Amino acid sequence: MDIKDKINSLRKELHEYNYQYYVLDNPDISDYEFDLKLKELQDLENNHPEFYDSNSPTLRVGGIVTKEFQSSTHNNPMFSLDNSYSIDELKDWEKRLRKFIDQEIEYTCELKFDGVSINLLYEEGKLIRAVTRGDGVQGDDVTVNVKTIPTVPLVLKGNYPNRFEARGEIVMPIEGLKKLNQERASNDEEPFKNTRNTASGSLKLQDSHEVSKRPLECLLYSIKEENNSSLNSQFDVLNKAKGWGFNVSKNYTMAKSIDKVHEFVKLWEENRHNLPYDIDGIVIKVNNFIQQKTLGYTSKFPRWAIAYKFKPEQAQTKLLSISYQVGRTGSITPVANLTPVKLAGTVVKRASLHNSDFISKMDLRNNDHVYLEKGGDIIPKIVGIVKEKRTNDSTPINYISSCPECKSPLVKNEGEANHYCMNKNSCSPQIIGRIQHFISRKAMDIDGLGAETVALLVNSEIIRNYSDLYSLSVNDVINLERMAEKSSKNLIDGIKESLNIPFERVLYALGIRHVGYTVAKTLAKHYKNIDSLILADVLELESVDEIGEKIASSLKEFFNDKENLEIINTLKLFGLQFEIIENSNEQSSEKLINKSIVISGVFEKYSRDELKKLIELNGGKVSSSISKNTSFILAGENMGPSKKQKAEELGVKIVSEEDFVKIIYS
Repeated sequence: MDIKDKINSLRKELHEYNYQYYVLDNPDISDYEFDLKLKELQDLENNHPEFYDSNSPTLRVGGIVTKEFQSSTHNNPMFSLDNSYSIDELKDWEKRLRKFIDQEIEYTCELKFDGVSINLLYEEGKLIRAVTRGDGVQGDDVTVNVKTIPTVPLVLKGNYPNRFEARGEIVMPIEGLKKLNQERASNDEEPFKNTRNTASGSLKLQDSHEVSKRPLECLLYSIKEENNSSLNSQFDVLNKAKGWGFNVSKNYTMAKSIDKVHEFVKLWEENRHNLPYDIDGIVIKVNNFIQQKTLGYTSKFPRWAIAYKFKPEQAQTKLLSISYQVGRTGSITPVANLTPVKLAGTVVKRASLHNSDFISKMDLRNNDHVYLEKGGDIIPKIVGIVKEKRTNDSTPINYISSCPECKSPLVKNEGEANHYCMNKNSCSPQIIGRIQHFISRKAMDIDGLGAETVALLVNSEIIRNYSDLYSLSVNDVINLERMAEKSSKNLIDGIKESLNIPFERVLYALGIRHVGYTVAKTLAKHYKNIDSLILADVLELESVDEIGEKIASSLKEFFNDKENLEIINTLKLFGLQFEIIENSNEQSSEKLINKSIVISGVFEKYSRDELKKLIELNGGKVSSSISKNTSFILAGENMGPSKKQKAEELGVKIVSEEDFVKIIYS
């Protein structure tokens, strides 16, 4: 067997193994054997690039970095579906169908997966392009990312149409999200909220290798042929697509009446949490393609399909008590402790009550029974009181007046909903929270130092503020729980490496109230160093773009605190960056001073990030939305139609990439 035949043979084998493992859940060989064959193929492809194949199984691991996702038009529009919420609405839909069809109507019923729709173009059995739904007419080309998803077939099997679009839903399994969030927690990163948003965000990651690490799956639900010659019905599509290599949910059925449809709806409304994926309803379609063609479309929806949406799940439980948590800024958050109850597949014991205003507005009382809901988020919330279960001796909740940790009096500022503990220097949760913020990814990003270790250092009285981190030695930390010589050395090395973090991130790391990363970047750019920022008065601060009275007052309050200034001076002595180090290679000017610019479209010479940097270097500000204050729109190819329309309505000038370059370099 020559090299080309060997490569093709390995590719065919690995495609089949992928199908057996990920689609049929019936692996033919062990993971070890699969990895050996994949490595053999990678080596052969590396040594023989003349046999490159864009659909090789080796591309599943990703590696391509995409700065911009190009816009691509669907061959057939991707319509959204009309919604229904009751059996009566389904019957009304059937009545509308009867105006067009006087024959027997059969319906396919499928699970409505809570993910992100994808359009896959296949030609001669090979994946050519993968495009997000977008506005239904065009979307983003995310082919390199989708190729990393194991349940998307790169090469088809059997007797398939020559050219067609396959529609599917990219989902993240519930267990996959849990594992991903466990990893993020161990890295002190914010957990992802839900499977839908995580799947959508994963598709837009610029590095396809990172996408390959996400546990994404694709479930096919539709096929659009150019001439519909080989497929007669939706049921036919689902059955045949499995044989071609597509991942199709096994939970679909044919129904001969709306009552049978509703039986399927009720079945999965009760059992949806037994599924590995999140679903938010059932999709019902007229099965026969000829009947679908007769029914056609309205201006928004296909007449032949409808979605039955599940109502958000609710549960009733009893309020047992309220705990109060102290944040790094001293903000107090009340938390309801509840009789454990199962809701949306998990047991809920606690729910945030936000603040005293929330409790008062809801008229929540001690020992009340409450309604719980999750909606689209993982975090449960109290949405109402079961008034009929309220007893005559129920008593109003007396919100605490002193800190639950340090017993200091709480303060509620005018115009704010939250109460605050002002004892910032001696209240343990505030101290721990500030240091945890200081070491976080967007701030100092100190390797080897996590949230739990910070708590141990503070509770052991080894450190009292974040400047103490820079005087630590290996001997100071080696005796802490779960610390050994190597991990202790890594922690100290991580602290030393953080001395290279630029000024804007150091400023953000200080944890000044209302000063997020974007505000810190704006302030660093304007004042250039910490000393100029400290000396600025409130009026001067308010004159800085995007800095309002609240942020200005918070800055002055922070810098008027003697202990904060001592900590900053200590950090200076340790060598942290408290000024912007100008890059001599970067050219700057005031050509765009006081100009607000919106970027839209795809560009030839520059990426969006490069254009944004050019605008900021020349004194301009990049805005995400168009308003009467927009100076001009920097427009590339495929500029968003809604932005173009709004620009025309407001009379905002549209500038091409070529003209923009002339402005900057003239």
